[in-house]
Amino acid sequence: MRKFWPSRSLLDIAAKEGKAIAALNFYNAETLIAHTRAAKFLKASIILQTTEATINYLGLPMIVGMAQSAASELEQPLSLHLDHGGSYELAARCMDHGYTSVMIDGSKLSFSQNCAMTRRVVDLAHSAGVSVEGELGHVGQNSDTSIEDQTRWFTRPEDASRFVDETQVDALAVAVGTAHGFYKGEVRIDFQRLKLISDTIPNTPLVLHGGSGVSTELLRKAINCGIRKVNFGTELKNAFTRAVKNSLCFSDDIDLRRTFQPAIAAVEEISRSKISICSENLTERQTSSS
Repeated sequence: MRKFWPSRSLLDIAAKEGKAIAALNFYNAETLIAHTRAAKFLKASIILQTTEATINYLGLPMIVGMAQSAASELEQPLSLHLDHGGSYELAARCMDHGYTSVMIDGSKLSFSQNCAMTRRVVDLAHSAGVSVEGELGHVGQNSDTSIEDQTRWFTRPEDASRFVDETQVDALAVAVGTAHGFYKGEVRIDFQRLKLISDTIPNTPLVLHGGSGVSTELLRKAINCGIRKVNFGTELKNAFTRAVKNSLCFSDDIDLRRTFQPAIAAVEEISRSKISICSENLTERQTSSS
């Protein structure tokens, strides 16, 4: 059985190549199959990730077993990542079961509390060879945040430098204008801020949450400004659910294997698109187009 890689290893490779890694949330066997097929077709590394809600739904043993099966089908390495872990205890449980990457999200805490909780997870994780992603600033939900609210929570470059120094995180999720869920209007990313953060902590890979709904052009620009991991979830869930609804509306077939095939295909199409965008070498692309 192939082992997962720590996400920092994948992100460092991406940084050297001027690329990013697509981090794809999966929720069941069908969405995992879709991501695996997409990565296999493109011969690309991916980060498979689950939230606490998915862990509660499937259970850690099943998640890890399914992900290991996916890894055995791929030529390129992948990482298994906890997305938005809310506690030290959850991060520790995931590590115990075989996750090679965890996010500890203390973004709603004070700076000192966030540092303390993140550093505690880092100490445990690094002793086990596991990578840790932290978050500074706060990436909220589109459903309950205005542009003013988002701006108030934007990551400050000087704070990012202190946070990385104090916690020794392997990757940092930054708040620069994206949000989780469906966007209400135009996506506005503060690229000047993003570039300044990247220049301030050049040896720390940056993570963009809320990648669903962000245009290809904006994603490329964000990667060019230092983003090395892009999270996708909402578009994947939406594609899957719409396809299942369509299957059920236009057929009386009760065979779930046939019902889910269009949904798997729909998610795979989006996964391929996101992986392709992230794995482009922008330097080569710019050179060939000039």
